[in-house]
Order: sequence, then C-alpha cells, then structure tokens
Amino acid sequence: MILESYINGHWVKGDDSNTRNMYDAITGDVIGLTSTEGLDIASALQFGRDNGKALRDMTFQQRGNMIKKLALYLNKRKEQFYEISYKTGATRADSWVDIEGGFGNLFANASLRKLFPDQSYAVEGDAIDLSRGGRFMAHHILVPKKGVAVHINAFNFPVWGMLEKCAVNWMAGMPAVVLPAPQTAFLTEAVVREIINSGILPKGSLQLLSGLTTSILDTVNSQDVVTFTGSAHTGRKLKVHPRLTEESVPFTMEADSLNASILGPDAVPGTPEFAIFIKEVRKEITSKCGQKCTAIRRVIVPENLMEDVQIALGKQLERTVIGDPKLREVRMGALINNDQRDAIKTQIAKIAQTADMVYGSTDTIEAMGADGAKGAFMSPIVMRENNPFKNTQVHEIEAFGPVTTLMPYNGVEEAIELAQMGKGSLVSSVVTADDAFAKAYTIEAASHHGRILTLNRDSAPQSTGHGSPLPLLVHGGPGRAGGGEEMGGIRGIKHYMQRCAVQGSPTSLTEITGIYQPNGDYKEAEQHPFAYHYEDIKPGMSLKTHKRTITDNDIQNFANLTWDHFYAHTDITSLDGSIFEKRTAHGYFIISAAAGLFVYPNKGPVSANYGLEDIRFLRPLYHNDTIYVRLTCKEKRERDVSGREHPSGIVKWYVEVFDAEPVDYENGKTDEEAEALVAVATILTMVEKKQTTFVEMTESRIDTCLSKLNQDTKPVWGAMTPQQMVEHLELTYRIAAGEIQDFEVATPDKLLDKVAATLWDYNKMPRDYNFPLYEAGIQPALQHKDLDEAKKAMLNARKAYLDFYKKNKKATTNNAVFGKLNKYEWYLMERKHLNHHFEQFNLLD
Repeated sequence: MILESYINGHWVKGDDSNTRNMYDAITGDVIGLTSTEGLDIASALQFGRDNGKALRDMTFQQRGNMIKKLALYLNKRKEQFYEISYKTGATRADSWVDIEGGFGNLFANASLRKLFPDQSYAVEGDAIDLSRGGRFMAHHILVPKKGVAVHINAFNFPVWGMLEKCAVNWMAGMPAVVLPAPQTAFLTEAVVREIINSGILPKGSLQLLSGLTTSILDTVNSQDVVTFTGSAHTGRKLKVHPRLTEESVPFTMEADSLNASILGPDAVPGTPEFAIFIKEVRKEITSKCGQKCTAIRRVIVPENLMEDVQIALGKQLERTVIGDPKLREVRMGALINNDQRDAIKTQIAKIAQTADMVYGSTDTIEAMGADGAKGAFMSPIVMRENNPFKNTQVHEIEAFGPVTTLMPYNGVEEAIELAQMGKGSLVSSVVTADDAFAKAYTIEAASHHGRILTLNRDSAPQSTGHGSPLPLLVHGGPGRAGGGEEMGGIRGIKHYMQRCAVQGSPTSLTEITGIYQPNGDYKEAEQHPFAYHYEDIKPGMSLKTHKRTITDNDIQNFANLTWDHFYAHTDITSLDGSIFEKRTAHGYFIISAAAGLFVYPNKGPVSANYGLEDIRFLRPLYHNDTIYVRLTCKEKRERDVSGREHPSGIVKWYVEVFDAEPVDYENGKTDEEAEALVAVATILTMVEKKQTTFVEMTESRIDTCLSKLNQDTKPVWGAMTPQQMVEHLELTYRIAAGEIQDFEVATPDKLLDKVAATLWDYNKMPRDYNFPLYEAGIQPALQHKDLDEAKKAMLNARKAYLDFYKKNKKATTNNAVFGKLNKYEWYLMERKHLNHHFEQFNLLD
C-alpha cells in the first residue's frame, strides 16, 4: 500500500511508477510503499503561500496557544505512536526522545509567546535616536515571511525532526511543507494525520510529502525558507541548487557530524567524572542504535587512561541487551533497515584500515525475541585509533550507527586539536571536575562546535546529556555540521521572519511598533490609567501627576529608614570634588516618591506590582526641588495565569520624573534650557482582564431569569427538566451555606488545586458534566410538588447562603467538585453555575 501525502488540503497517493519500500526494522518485512510520483508539488508550495495569511494574521499569543493546544492533543494520543515507532527499531526510551521530545518542542516554543508582544509581528532591540533631540529615530521590526518553510528531514527522528522545525515556523507565522525520509515516513504520516484530524491548525499550515522527490526545490522563491537534516553529502548537493541561488532562498543545514567527547585528565577511575563519562559514551553508542546526528563518534581520552576507558566501556556495553524493542529487557533495538546496516559495515571497514576493533563484531548477532539475521540488528562497535594525528580517517568517516572510536591525547592543546580535526560538529562534551580545564577546552574549541556540554558530578544529575538538543538552545554547527542553526528559542523564530529597519518620528514609530517611544506624543487618559482593564490600555496612554517638593527631612528620613547613608545624602561637608552641589535625594527615594505621585489608591484592575526594569538616574535632585511624573503605557505583554488568580496581562509603564523648576546655572543655562528630566524607569503591573463571559447574578437578574422558566421550557443541552435544574441550584446553595457537608470531594487531591483554580478563569463550565453527588446518568427524585415551590425554595436557600457568609466572613465549606471554597470563591462558583444553567434553558438575554 502506498503511503498517502497531505497536500492542497487533501490526502492523496503518488502513483506506483517509482515506489520505495518501507521495512519493519525488527522483522525485515515490507510494511508499505512511498511515492510522490504524479503529485503536483509546485501547487502544494503555492497552496501553503496562498493560505499562509491566516497564520500571519494571528498574534504571537494566539499562535503559542494554538501550538500548546496541539501539543496537549497529541500527548493524549501518544501511545498509538509508540506502537508504530517500534517498527523503526526504536526502544521505548528511544521513542520517548522522538515522540514526547517532539511534543516537548511544541510546548517549549509555545511558551515563547510570553516574550513577544500581543501582535502578529515583533519589535527587535532598542530604539535608535537618529537626531539630536530625539524627533527622528529608527527601530527594527520582524514580520512573518510570506512563503512556506520546506523541511527536508532525515530518517532517525521522524517525529522530533518534523516538530522541532514546525513549532518554530508556526510561532513565526509561516506554513510548512514537510518531506520526511521515506524509511520512517510511516510514523511521520501517523502524526500528521492526527494533527490534521485535530482541526487546530489553520488550513495550509502543514503539508506532507510521503516519499522522495527531486523537484521540491524547483519552485521555491525568495519568501520561502528551506531546512535540511541529513548527511553532509546530500546537504551539500541541495545547498547549491540553482533555484536557491537565483531567489536568494535562506537555506539552513543540520548535518551528521563527528562529534567528540573529551575526558579530563583529572577524571581517573574511581572518580564520579570517570563513571559519568563511561555512562554517557555507552548511552550515545546505544541510544537509537547510534543513529543520532549528535552521537559521540570520537572518544578523546588522556593517553594514560586509554586502557581503563576501553575496559570500563566494554563492561558497560556487555550489559546491553539487543533485540525486539517491545521487550522490557531490551536496551538496544535495530537499525532502520538492512541497507543501513550494510552501509555502516562499509564505513567501519574504512576506519579499520588503521584502527583496531576492540569491542563488538560486524557478524550477525543473536537478538532477544527476534531473528538477528532478518532484522537490522548490529552489535555496538568500539574502534581504537592510537595515532589520531597521523591517521585521519577517524576524523573524516562516519559510521552512522552504534560505532565510536577511542583515541589518546596529551595535554589540553592536543584535545582541542583532535576535536577540531572533525572540521565542525553539532556538539562536543568535556567531562571533568577541573573547571580550568573545562574553560581552556571550551573557549578554544567553541569555534568548531555548535554546542559544548561540560559535565561533572554537580551537573550530571540534572543534565539532559551530550546528545540532547534543547528547544531553547541553538542546534547546528559549523563546517561539516552544515553551518546552520535550528531552534534556539527566539533566535530560531526570527529565522522565518523578515527584519526591516523602520525610520520616522517617535509618534509614528509608537503606532507602528505598538510600543511607546520616548519623545512620542502622549495620549492623555480620560481617567487614571490604573482604572482601566488590560484590554482598554493602549501604548501612549498617559497621565501627568501633581507636584511634590522634596525636603531635607525627606532625604534624611529615607536614609534612616533604609540605612542607606551614602555621603551625598547625609554628609554635606564631604561634597567637595564630587558631582553633587547640595544634599542629594536617593535615587530610589526619587522612584518611591514618583510611585506615590502616580499610584491609584482605589481597588481596581491593577492587581500587583510585577517588577521594575531599565531604571536610570539622569542628574542629581536636591532638597527643596519639586518634581512631577509622567506615567505612560509603554507596552503590553500576555501572561499565563495559574492557580487562584483572575486572567491578567502585564503592562509596562514608562515613568519619567521631571524637575518642575530646573536650574543649571553652573553650566550657564537658563531655566528654560536646563534639563528637566531627572530619572526614567519602566515599571510592570499585573492588570486584570475584563470579565465579559458571564452575566453578574444579582437578585433582580435571578428573578428575571426564573420568571421566564416554566415546566414546558426545553433545555438547549442535557436531560434536566426545569424543576430538576432549580432543585439542583437549591442543593448547591445549601452546600455552600454548610447545611449539607456529608459527602466526599470527588476530585482527587492531586488535581484539586488545578480544578479549583478554574473558578477564577473566564471559561464556561463544560456541558453534560455528571454532578458527582448524583448517580451516574440518573437525576434524583424531585423534592417539591411543582416548579413554583422549587423556585421559592431555591431563593430561600440563596438567602440563607448569603446570610451565612455575612455572619461568617472567614468561613469555608466543601464543594463536591472544587473542595474547600471561601466566600469569594463561592461567589465565583455561583456566577459560573447560574450562568451555566440559565444558558442551558435559554434564560439569559
């Protein structure tokens, strides 16, 4: 059966004129075919471009939440992917890196939304003043490219390889066309099918080509981005494709490389570092059967420790059980197929022209639970090259499997030189307790590696390991490794965006960037800015405060309060030769006094002070000087809310402190010419969002809703009758008032805080939820003779609930779902609950 591709919004098959087999790595059986013959690949790329506007128009917050939702969706279905992954030869642990590591990339990149503004484009760096006086300036913005990201992937990580790239281009607002390696395309296809089924991504955001094609680069254009993961040989051929040159298409390459791990001379047998080193090398040989672009290919060891390392590593490898990856005892599965096994043997033979095989064999092995001859099984192989400076094959030839080579060094300079002889790699590691050795190696070797891991007894327990690229770190390397970069947090997202320098006035750039620029026009607020909810605050919204004169007593009292007795504040006899003319106000007193001028005292949407940044004191302020403050909204940022807290965002406020009567006679300036700006700072406040989901449930509102309800009213969902619903509300009020408490809370303790926190959000209650105090699927017997009597009883129960909390303001009572709730949380519960059931019977206006 030919594996389907997903292009132009449909699942389609290539024809059978040029198919390739896909194999079960364990049995050697053919499990399907791949083909892209007959597919219109050019139209697929154009389809992505044509439909990319939906992604581009989304804000970073929307894209991040979309990706997070997708990660949660896929994570719930992960077991089906594990079952498929066994056919690639991967153990459960191997598959975890690929499958859940891929989902982890989605989660990690989704979290980056908090570092971007709530708009579809980004602003980079600080503003640049292009004129004296600050009326002409520049800024850099980053906008999504209007093309598609073309991802050409290797076989060894069919899930991670796709998602680590797509997570980044989706965050940037760019669609993707994925071309997985045909050997493992069946696993990629299974994940893509679930992604499409979820309906979470906008149309055209993801397309899949299941099989090889030689034409995918023929129609790329300057707005597209091409990434490649695979062999250096194939990557170099793609890199010189004429279309890439003609259209100046960005191309990033992540190629297999001869990564090295160095054992420090201090890490002798018996030290924790020696054990860490052996464990790390063994893991990198056997993990994914050595089919990792980051695997340790060269083990660089002090000459006097070569024998110790060889013996210890051999003992570790002897304990590695090889066989069917579904078996619990198995620690290493199979290579992707027998063709790959043959290719590895050829490479081993080349290395063996000068190096010795000191562990393992290329002969057929016995595999637990499988046929070692039919499956693509192979023994771990350790080579030993005693003359690595003379015999360079080990620095040039890679056997992409469970193969590594030991080699000796004398002194850190030789270790560095050997590592660099690989001509560029994705990662190197150095295992040592000697930080001086680690520094000497890292600084000199960094030019040849994309990442360097320093390991010792302190970092090892929490280290992700030599071979683990992380979403927030750059993944790539120079030279043989391809010269490209992937992931890297914000850096990776920028790769799919166009940087543009924008020039203009501060007022114009405030509008363009969505960030207030100093010297831009203020937008005078109609009321105090702290009285607005998050959604109503706009960059440039500003308030000018009243004035305050700083007295000598203020300065001395602040010094006594804080114990800051710096001479400029407390000893005016010591000012000679300093920059100060008189008793000087503390910088932090100026900021505190400024806060006293601009803070809004009433309770409102501003729920907390979130921080202070970018504070600058521009000139001294002396006793008897008078100040005023200009408070201006600089920028808004979304934030994730967890726990018992209402939805909110972060607002950054630009604080300017001015001297109301500036004097600078020392420099011959008039009052009008003197510099009035004394200090600037950015303060951050946590500001609640508007609650627009629920109708406030006042007594009159409840009466109005109940008056619309009669026995013939039909529910929009669910099986409740009107009277059953009203009696259910009565029961809830009696529980809230503590009248009924003889029940167990149904929510498990470990989930209780998370569930209770949902009362604070603005999301509606789920429909068709089974109330835990009722027998599943069965409504309790009616307690009142008719609906009118039930309404009266419900209202009486509500009055009793309100009276209870008037008399017992600190009381808490149990709820069957949410656990212990206080007075305010019962108010939140009532608002959600009544809205839920009144909406159920269409009683709300």
